[in-house]
Amino acid sequence: MEKRFSLNANQLKLIAIIAMTIDHLTWVLFPGTQAIWYVCALHIIGRLTAPIMWFFIAEGCHYTRHMGKYIAQLFAFALISHFAYDFAFGIPFLPLSTGVFNQTSVMWSLAWAAALVFICGREDVPQWCRILAVVAVCVISFPSDWSSIAVMCPFFLYAHRGKFKLQAADIVIWTFIYAAMYFIFLDKLYGALQMFTFLSIPLLSRYNGERGEWKGMKWFFYIYYPAHLIIIGVIRMALHGDIPIIF
Repeated sequence: MEKRFSLNANQLKLIAIIAMTIDHLTWVLFPGTQAIWYVCALHIIGRLTAPIMWFFIAEGCHYTRHMGKYIAQLFAFALISHFAYDFAFGIPFLPLSTGVFNQTSVMWSLAWAAALVFICGREDVPQWCRILAVVAVCVISFPSDWSSIAVMCPFFLYAHRGKFKLQAADIVIWTFIYAAMYFIFLDKLYGALQMFTFLSIPLLSRYNGERGEWKGMKWFFYIYYPAHLIIIGVIRMALHGDIPIIF
Protein backbone atom coordinates (compact mmCIF):
# COMPACT_ATOMS: atom_id res chain seq x y z
CA MET A 1 0.00 0.00 0.00
CA GLU A 2 1.33 3.43 -0.91
CA LYS A 3 1.80 5.79 2.00
CA ARG A 4 -0.54 8.80 2.05
CA PHE A 5 2.29 11.01 3.22
CA SER A 6 5.79 10.05 2.26
CA LEU A 7 9.27 11.55 2.26
CA ASN A 8 12.06 10.83 -0.18
CA ALA A 9 15.76 10.76 0.67
CA ASN A 10 16.38 14.37 -0.37
CA GLN A 11 13.55 15.63 1.83
CA LEU A 12 14.75 13.66 4.86
CA LYS A 13 18.32 14.84 4.34
CA LEU A 14 17.09 18.44 4.10
CA ILE A 15 15.28 18.00 7.43
CA ALA A 16 18.54 16.68 8.90
CA ILE A 17 20.49 19.66 7.55
CA ILE A 18 18.03 22.20 8.95
CA ALA A 19 17.88 20.48 12.34
CA MET A 20 21.68 20.21 12.49
CA THR A 21 22.12 23.89 11.65
CA ILE A 22 19.64 24.91 14.36
CA ASP A 23 21.42 22.72 16.91
CA HIS A 24 24.90 24.02 16.08
CA LEU A 25 23.76 27.65 16.07
CA THR A 26 22.21 27.04 19.48
CA TRP A 27 25.57 25.82 20.80
CA VAL A 28 27.35 28.94 19.60
CA LEU A 29 24.65 31.37 20.77
CA PHE A 30 24.07 29.61 24.10
CA PRO A 31 27.37 27.86 25.01
CA GLY A 32 27.26 24.86 27.26
CA THR A 33 23.98 23.23 28.21
CA GLN A 34 21.64 25.92 29.47
CA ALA A 35 18.48 24.92 31.33
CA ILE A 36 16.28 27.40 29.47
CA TRP A 37 13.16 26.01 27.82
CA TYR A 38 13.71 27.54 24.39
CA VAL A 39 17.38 26.50 24.34
CA CYS A 40 16.35 22.94 25.19
CA ALA A 41 13.64 23.10 22.51
CA LEU A 42 16.22 24.09 19.89
CA HIS A 43 18.50 21.23 20.93
CA ILE A 44 15.52 18.86 20.75
CA ILE A 45 15.00 19.88 17.11
CA GLY A 46 18.67 19.07 16.55
CA ARG A 47 18.12 15.51 17.78
CA LEU A 48 16.44 14.71 14.46
CA THR A 49 19.73 14.85 12.59
CA ALA A 50 21.81 11.92 13.82
CA PRO A 51 19.34 9.07 13.22
CA ILE A 52 18.63 10.34 9.70
CA MET A 53 22.37 10.38 8.99
CA TRP A 54 22.74 6.87 10.41
CA PHE A 55 19.83 5.65 8.32
CA PHE A 56 21.28 6.96 5.07
CA ILE A 57 24.72 5.54 5.75
CA ALA A 58 22.96 2.17 5.84
CA GLU A 59 21.09 3.05 2.64
CA GLY A 60 24.31 4.23 1.03
CA CYS A 61 26.02 0.94 1.82
CA HIS A 62 23.13 -0.89 0.20
CA TYR A 63 22.87 1.16 -2.96
CA THR A 64 26.51 1.94 -3.74
CA ARG A 65 28.04 0.00 -6.61
CA HIS A 66 31.59 0.74 -5.45
CA MET A 67 31.85 0.10 -1.71
CA GLY A 68 35.56 0.84 -1.56
CA LYS A 69 35.08 4.20 -3.28
CA TYR A 70 32.14 5.02 -1.01
CA ILE A 71 34.18 4.29 2.12
CA ALA A 72 37.15 6.30 0.82
CA GLN A 73 34.87 9.28 0.18
CA LEU A 74 33.49 9.06 3.70
CA PHE A 75 36.97 9.00 5.23
CA ALA A 76 38.08 11.96 3.11
CA PHE A 77 34.95 13.77 4.22
CA ALA A 78 35.69 12.84 7.84
CA LEU A 79 39.23 14.25 7.59
CA ILE A 80 38.02 17.59 6.24
CA SER A 81 35.18 17.69 8.75
CA HIS A 82 37.56 17.05 11.66
CA PHE A 83 39.19 20.45 11.30
CA ALA A 84 35.88 22.21 10.61
CA TYR A 85 34.20 20.56 13.63
CA ASP A 86 37.03 21.33 16.04
CA PHE A 87 37.25 24.93 14.83
CA ALA A 88 33.49 25.35 15.19
CA PHE A 89 33.40 24.29 18.82
CA GLY A 90 36.82 25.37 20.06
CA ILE A 91 38.35 21.91 20.32
CA PRO A 92 42.12 21.42 19.76
CA PHE A 93 42.87 19.81 16.40
CA LEU A 94 45.08 17.17 18.03
CA PRO A 95 42.72 14.33 19.04
CA LEU A 96 42.58 13.27 22.71
CA SER A 97 44.39 16.43 23.87
CA THR A 98 41.43 17.42 26.05
CA GLY A 99 39.92 14.04 26.83
CA VAL A 100 38.16 11.21 25.02
CA PHE A 101 34.77 12.78 24.30
CA ASN A 102 33.78 14.97 21.31
CA GLN A 103 37.25 15.13 19.79
CA THR A 104 36.14 14.98 16.17
CA SER A 105 32.98 15.01 14.10
CA VAL A 106 30.42 12.25 13.75
CA MET A 107 31.70 11.70 10.21
CA TRP A 108 34.63 9.74 11.62
CA SER A 109 32.25 7.22 13.14
CA LEU A 110 30.03 7.10 10.04
CA ALA A 111 33.02 6.29 7.83
CA TRP A 112 33.96 3.45 10.15
CA ALA A 113 30.35 2.24 10.14
CA ALA A 114 30.54 1.76 6.37
CA ALA A 115 33.92 0.06 6.71
CA LEU A 116 32.49 -2.32 9.31
CA VAL A 117 29.55 -3.18 7.06
CA PHE A 118 32.04 -4.03 4.33
CA ILE A 119 34.29 -6.14 6.58
CA CYS A 120 31.47 -8.11 8.20
CA GLY A 121 29.71 -8.60 4.87
CA ARG A 122 32.61 -10.51 3.33
CA GLU A 123 32.11 -14.27 3.36
CA ASP A 124 35.86 -14.89 3.48
CA VAL A 125 36.23 -13.08 6.82
CA PRO A 126 36.02 -15.54 9.75
CA GLN A 127 33.68 -14.85 12.64
CA TRP A 128 36.48 -14.13 15.12
CA CYS A 129 37.84 -11.46 12.78
CA ARG A 130 34.42 -9.86 12.53
CA ILE A 131 34.11 -9.70 16.30
CA LEU A 132 37.61 -8.26 16.60
CA ALA A 133 36.76 -5.68 13.91
CA VAL A 134 33.65 -4.58 15.83
CA VAL A 135 35.65 -4.09 19.02
CA ALA A 136 38.51 -2.30 17.26
CA VAL A 137 36.21 0.03 15.33
CA CYS A 138 34.26 0.91 18.49
CA VAL A 139 37.50 1.85 20.23
CA ILE A 140 38.78 3.88 17.29
CA SER A 141 35.50 5.77 16.88
CA PHE A 142 34.81 6.33 20.58
CA PRO A 143 36.25 9.90 20.76
CA SER A 144 34.01 11.28 18.01
CA ASP A 145 30.68 13.08 18.28
CA TRP A 146 28.06 10.41 19.03
CA SER A 147 30.98 8.10 19.82
CA SER A 148 30.87 4.46 18.71
CA ILE A 149 27.05 4.61 18.79
CA ALA A 150 27.29 6.24 15.35
CA VAL A 151 29.06 3.08 14.18
CA MET A 152 26.87 0.45 15.74
CA CYS A 153 23.48 1.97 14.96
CA PRO A 154 24.13 2.33 11.20
CA PHE A 155 25.64 -1.15 11.22
CA PHE A 156 22.45 -2.63 12.67
CA LEU A 157 20.22 -0.43 10.50
CA TYR A 158 21.97 -1.97 7.52
CA ALA A 159 21.56 -5.49 8.91
CA HIS A 160 17.83 -4.86 9.51
CA ARG A 161 17.18 -3.04 6.25
CA GLY A 162 13.60 -3.64 5.07
CA LYS A 163 12.40 -4.35 8.63
CA PHE A 164 11.52 -0.92 9.94
CA LYS A 165 10.29 -2.07 13.37
CA LEU A 166 13.71 -3.58 14.02
CA GLN A 167 15.39 -0.44 12.69
CA ALA A 168 13.27 1.69 15.02
CA ALA A 169 14.33 -0.55 17.89
CA ASP A 170 17.97 -0.09 16.85
CA ILE A 171 17.60 3.68 17.10
CA VAL A 172 15.91 3.43 20.50
CA ILE A 173 18.45 1.01 21.99
CA TRP A 174 21.62 2.69 20.77
CA THR A 175 20.34 6.19 21.54
CA PHE A 176 19.48 5.09 25.07
CA ILE A 177 23.02 3.77 25.55
CA TYR A 178 24.49 7.07 24.36
CA ALA A 179 22.07 9.12 26.46
CA ALA A 180 22.99 7.10 29.55
CA MET A 181 26.71 7.55 28.87
CA TYR A 182 26.29 11.31 28.38
CA PHE A 183 24.07 11.56 31.48
CA ILE A 184 26.59 9.77 33.69
CA PHE A 185 29.89 11.14 32.43
CA LEU A 186 29.25 14.53 30.83
CA ASP A 187 26.03 16.43 31.37
CA LYS A 188 22.76 15.21 32.84
CA LEU A 189 20.48 17.67 31.05
CA TYR A 190 22.00 17.17 27.62
CA GLY A 191 22.07 13.43 28.22
CA ALA A 192 18.32 13.51 28.84
CA LEU A 193 17.79 15.58 25.69
CA GLN A 194 19.42 12.83 23.60
CA MET A 195 16.33 10.73 24.12
CA PHE A 196 14.43 13.03 21.76
CA THR A 197 16.22 11.41 18.83
CA PHE A 198 13.19 9.10 18.93
CA LEU A 199 11.26 11.90 17.20
CA SER A 200 13.08 10.95 14.01
CA ILE A 201 11.40 7.54 13.90
CA PRO A 202 8.00 8.79 12.62
CA LEU A 203 9.83 10.75 9.90
CA LEU A 204 11.93 7.76 8.84
CA SER A 205 8.81 5.59 8.80
CA ARG A 206 7.53 7.78 5.95
CA TYR A 207 10.57 7.10 3.77
CA ASN A 208 9.36 5.92 0.37
CA GLY A 209 12.65 4.51 -0.86
CA GLU A 210 13.05 7.17 -3.54
CA ARG A 211 16.03 9.50 -3.87
CA GLY A 212 14.18 12.56 -5.12
CA GLU A 213 14.57 14.53 -8.30
CA TRP A 214 17.71 16.49 -7.34
CA LYS A 215 20.79 14.30 -7.76
CA GLY A 216 23.11 16.82 -6.14
CA MET A 217 21.96 16.40 -2.52
CA LYS A 218 24.82 14.02 -1.68
CA TRP A 219 27.48 16.49 -2.78
CA PHE A 220 25.57 19.41 -1.32
CA PHE A 221 25.74 17.77 2.10
CA TYR A 222 29.43 16.97 1.68
CA ILE A 223 30.06 20.67 1.07
CA TYR A 224 27.50 22.09 3.48
CA TYR A 225 28.58 20.13 6.54
CA PRO A 226 32.15 21.47 6.88
CA ALA A 227 31.20 24.87 5.39
CA HIS A 228 28.53 25.58 7.98
CA LEU A 229 30.88 24.44 10.75
CA ILE A 230 33.49 26.94 9.62
CA ILE A 231 30.83 29.67 9.78
CA ILE A 232 29.89 28.47 13.27
CA GLY A 233 33.55 28.75 14.25
CA VAL A 234 33.77 32.31 12.95
CA ILE A 235 30.66 33.24 14.96
CA ARG A 236 32.17 31.56 18.04
CA MET A 237 35.37 33.57 17.74
CA ALA A 238 33.44 36.80 17.22
CA LEU A 239 31.09 36.27 20.17
CA HIS A 240 33.19 34.42 22.71
CA GLY A 241 36.81 34.39 21.62
CA ASP A 242 38.88 31.23 21.41
CA ILE A 243 37.04 29.21 24.04
CA PRO A 244 35.32 25.82 23.80
CA ILE A 245 31.52 25.91 23.64
CA ILE A 246 30.73 22.20 23.78
CA PHE A 247 31.53 19.45 26.26
